[in-house]
Amino acid sequence: MCGRSFYEGYLVGEGVEKKTIASIGGLTASLLIIAAVAAFGSQFAPDLWYAGIVKPSWTPPGWIFGPVWTLLYILMAVAAWLVWREREDRASLPALVFYAAQMFVNALWSWIFFGLHRIGWALLDLSALWVLILITCLFFWRIRRAAAILMLPYLAWVSFAGILNFALWRLNV
Repeated sequence: MCGRSFYEGYLVGEGVEKKTIASIGGLTASLLIIAAVAAFGSQFAPDLWYAGIVKPSWTPPGWIFGPVWTLLYILMAVAAWLVWREREDRASLPALVFYAAQMFVNALWSWIFFGLHRIGWALLDLSALWVLILITCLFFWRIRRAAAILMLPYLAWVSFAGILNFALWRLNV
């Protein structure tokens, strides 16, 4: 009896350990995906073209974008990981598909704006991004509310970025 109880406890412990390893692997994968998106976007940094366009007086200083995006990307990675951990929930697959779609659209913005110098197209991209983030948040809310809450600063920042992008477009057409 004593041996059986120990053995059963060992199996439970082993299952917990496997879940922990899988969970850490999921978080690592989520962070690596975010890092890849950030690396792609960072290839298209502000250049002489951006320095020369007219900007509204309330444009944030350039140094703020790196820390803000780093924090937002970490929050997004954790949010996706929380939803991924609930992958038995049927709604998690469409939620993660929308998450992936918004990450793709997110990555395109830097290329369109800084790479192609297309302010209007970048505004369209941001509009699509905003909608995709909102849909992602709604899906995340149904699965794991904490995940949706972690996405809200990102939605707020993209909202601000959309207003700034609109102002840049209006000032430079």
